[in-house]
Amino acid sequence: MTTIVSLIKLAPNGVSAIRAVDPSVDLVEAGGWFEGEFADSWPAETINRYVRGTGRGTRADRDRMLASAEIIIGGFPIPLDLRARAPHLKWVHQTPAGASNLRSGDLWGSDVAVTTSRGYGETTAIAEYALAGIMNFAKGFDQAFADRERAEFQHQRYAVRAVEQKTLCVVGAGGIGREISRLGRALGMRVVATRATPTTDDDPDFDTIAEPSSLHELLSESDYVAVSCQWTEATTNLLDAQAFAAMKAGTIVVNVARGEIIDETALIAALDSGHLGGAVLDVYVGEFESPPPERLWRHPKILITPHISYRTDHSRLRAIELFCANLRRYLDDDPLENLIDWSAGY
Repeated sequence: MTTIVSLIKLAPNGVSAIRAVDPSVDLVEAGGWFEGEFADSWPAETINRYVRGTGRGTRADRDRMLASAEIIIGGFPIPLDLRARAPHLKWVHQTPAGASNLRSGDLWGSDVAVTTSRGYGETTAIAEYALAGIMNFAKGFDQAFADRERAEFQHQRYAVRAVEQKTLCVVGAGGIGREISRLGRALGMRVVATRATPTTDDDPDFDTIAEPSSLHELLSESDYVAVSCQWTEATTNLLDAQAFAAMKAGTIVVNVARGEIIDETALIAALDSGHLGGAVLDVYVGEFESPPPERLWRHPKILITPHISYRTDHSRLRAIELFCANLRRYLDDDPLENLIDWSAGY
């Protein structure tokens, strides 16, 4: 018997799909049981944003659940001491696409196989957000908001620009990046991109795809930049003062990845100098620990949102679909899809 403990609340069709994979599966639904613990281990910003309940049962009840688990399905947040409390744990699947939220806990770098839902999330919704962010500044909506506050048009302040026949640089050509490219090309944009491991052949989803070492070269020819790569040691402050200096005057930057990929001090300096046209941030440095700093909130050329780019009223979330496919692989002793490489950081 293979015991799976789900720390997230599963829809009825998700429960049925998991149990249908193999009769050896024992699924324990523990969604909502651990929420009361998180206030003692996660920052208030995380609790206020992601935790809705107060938990169920006793600590001993929850420990017994984890002690029985061979496989765990988790979301965000998760118990930071998950590995220590689950001695028989072999595999954790987390429904978020990124891996950086695991860095604080004892799973990171452990002997447990961990998979993510990278490429199976709301990629279209996130791509729509990225294009909407570009449009916000390209079509002068930022100035319209300022004019509304004054109830007076300042006609000469509208720096309206085209999108068609302009170049979009996608930093991170994974599942989200490819969807951003698809929508950008539908608007007539030329799309260039970086990818940590680009193929040697031409990639049909992009006009140009290159290694990260070519980033500044691609930035120099781009009018818009969308950040959709994983946050790792290699991508921390990837967009720094030198990267912003390499960009064209008036470039608009959208970040739908992680705040730590952008040097926020350098970003503000580039905006204040007039070199950048604007920035749309769905993320910011330390977003799970505290609210955005005033310098981001108050800047007239920054639009910041609370990590909502993935939200939609037309869900295509396939995290459980991926889990079921991987569960079959796990039971058959086949390689798992989206297995985190601890050395790479995703």
